[in-house]
Amino acid sequence: VQLQASGGGLVPAGRSLRLSCAASGRTFSSLYMGWFRQAPGKEREFVAAISWSGTRTYYADSVKGRFTISRDNAKNTVYLQMNSLKPEDTAVYYCAADPFPKNYQSDYRYEYWGQGTLVTVSS
Repeated sequence: VQLQASGGGLVPAGRSLRLSCAASGRTFSSLYMGWFRQAPGKEREFVAAISWSGTRTYYADSVKGRFTISRDNAKNTVYLQMNSLKPEDTAVYYCAADPFPKNYQSDYRYEYWGQGTLVTVSS
């Protein structure tokens, strides 16, 4: 499975960004998808996850109510809509995929990873 993340950039606090992650190499609807992020000097952390059909979504407390994960199985793409961005959201954002991660919050449960896209939120 190959994952290609895009959509990062530099935005002022309070604005929005939408990240995309395009998948190939496997039937997309058979993959659980997640977004993780890693800020400078910090460990990678869970952001959001979405089930195979998109019926279930999960969020870290730090982004709940501001971020929305969604997927389009016809386009083999998962999205992360990020609203009301804060400087503490600055990080490299990674998309991840696994057929059955067991624990969607644990990065080591995901087999496939994209290359990351940098999001910088200025104060």
